[in-house]
Amino acid sequence: MIMIDAHIHLDRYQDEEIKQMVLDSAHIEALISVSFHLDSSKRNLLLAQKYPKVKPAFGYHPEQTLPSENELNVLLNWMDDHRDEMIAVGEVGLPFYLRQEQGISIASYLEVLEVFISKAKIWDKPIVLHAVYDDAPLVCDLLEKYSVSKAHFHWFKGEQKTIDRMIRNGYHISITPDVVYEQEIQQLVSVYPLERMMVETDGPWPFEGPFTGKMTHPNMMEESIRKIALLKELSAEEVSDVLHQNTKGFYHITT
Repeated sequence: MIMIDAHIHLDRYQDEEIKQMVLDSAHIEALISVSFHLDSSKRNLLLAQKYPKVKPAFGYHPEQTLPSENELNVLLNWMDDHRDEMIAVGEVGLPFYLRQEQGISIASYLEVLEVFISKAKIWDKPIVLHAVYDDAPLVCDLLEKYSVSKAHFHWFKGEQKTIDRMIRNGYHISITPDVVYEQEIQQLVSVYPLERMMVETDGPWPFEGPFTGKMTHPNMMEESIRKIALLKELSAEEVSDVLHQNTKGFYHITT
């Protein structure tokens, strides 16, 4: 299988781990490496300059304290300077898990997300989104406001009403290795069109089931693809080819 990891935090691995993943995995065509903040974005850019397989996305992950106005402006200006080198805006979104833990207000996060969505529209870049459950409809509102259709909801979880809305709008989702053992993700795969689907690892986030105790590696996507094929009642080869072409097309990957 020729695969593309549609969402990985490559900058959070050790140098030797990155080298092994990139150089020793001939069947991994590309790695979409998303960023947490400015320093993360800068490291992903350096990785992309070193390894052609690495395709960097720049942004500010929502599951952390918001940047100051100055920090945000510095990041946005840096992204504008490097817009030709970034494959997408991301990872951005809303802090669902942080809000569950700390009860923080979502209002300021919505304002920052709107800035990133507007910039993605101006730069004509896909946007990589962290938006699950009750946050997803809010993100859909903003995407619709700016007529952004090149939206990638990674590791999505949510209700059927939101899923239907995302399908109507043509948004993409990506499936993590927990599809092998998580019923909620399996149900999502069953109802979402294969033509709007990709696979990812979200590494180095660890997984359970058959992956317990293992370093998260793009090779794990093989098991994801086999499970998706089973759920879609298609061959693994057919599913692998569709997912591969989906990702290449969405991110305009030419090599």
